[in-house]
Amino acid sequence: QVLLVESGGGLVQPGGSLRLSCKASGGSGRYYTIGWFRQAPGKEREGVSCISSNGGSTYYADSVKGRFTISRDNSKDTVYLRMNALKREDTANYYCATVASCNELGNIKARGQGTQVTVSS
Repeated sequence: QVLLVESGGGLVQPGGSLRLSCKASGGSGRYYTIGWFRQAPGKEREGVSCISSNGGSTYYADSVKGRFTISRDNSKDTVYLRMNALKREDTANYYCATVASCNELGNIKARGQGTQVTVSS
């Protein structure tokens, strides 16, 4: 069973940037399609981005398109989410998860605990 650990969250001002990391261990993370999700208190979970196992296919929610970039380094079993031009509404707990495919973000197999992103002045 793959174990996912997120890092890179924090407090940032509106317009700022952060890079989140999702490190896979306990299994070969390079074979998994990975999605990034976020959930704020009182709101539904949102699938914000996804990347296929070889990095050839990506997905972005409309709410982050043009601002977030997903990438992966399979030599490090790590998936990254670069977040630019952050807005207050991006504030949430962000977590990564293995999914069947980027067309099936509702089908989460394993997930990490998450890392908090707070956008505030």
